[in-house]
Amino acid sequence: MSETEQLYSTDAYLRAFDAVVEDVTPEGGLILDRTAFYPTGGGQPHDLGTLRWEGGSNSVVEVRKSGSQVIHRVEGNAPPTGTPLHGEINWDRRYALMRHHTALHSMSGVIYQLFGSTVTGGQMYPDRARMDFLLPDLSQDRLQRIQERTNELLVEGHSVSIRFVPRKEAFEIPDLIRTRVNLLPEGIEIIRVVNIEGIDQQADGGTHVANTREVGRVRIVGSENKGKGNKRIEIVLE
Repeated sequence: MSETEQLYSTDAYLRAFDAVVEDVTPEGGLILDRTAFYPTGGGQPHDLGTLRWEGGSNSVVEVRKSGSQVIHRVEGNAPPTGTPLHGEINWDRRYALMRHHTALHSMSGVIYQLFGSTVTGGQMYPDRARMDFLLPDLSQDRLQRIQERTNELLVEGHSVSIRFVPRKEAFEIPDLIRTRVNLLPEGIEIIRVVNIEGIDQQADGGTHVANTREVGRVRIVGSENKGKGNKRIEIVLE
């Protein structure tokens, strides 16, 4: 079976698409020839939305990757293999996740610039996000500096771009090494790089806004010590 064409990977603003059912898993999951539905991964939750075909429609309640295929679990019966269908994602939810994802990348760039600290994890939700990073001391003064500097950069309107580079070339970009590109599985030969111009660039598979002005303002609403020098910051967007 051919690889699912991952439309979200090159166009995060695509809200609807047409596709064909290539296979149906034993559990009723749909494998399409192409999709704009983002599958859970990299701290970003899967998209929700609807699939429609002649004579039926169903809500998409889960999207996950399995090798090179993207599997869509629907709420109800799945159409058979070969069925043409039309997909629409829940745009408000997706766009909220895009804004939070770009906010986290921007903040990770600020934390690295200010303190030389690297990110160890992150998680996005439609209404908030959190990020973990290595930093022994996270005082209120440092939190304020992180928030102020992040918002200064966001309002400047830095463009966000996507490019695909060979693995060997990716290892030659110092900024990508600090974001643990070296932990990517050996089988991945082409690396998707998200570049927030002048702020941050990372090997990343998620969806982002096109300009930092779309993020709005970041407000840090909590911080937590996760042990061994690992700190967590939680943010909301205004």
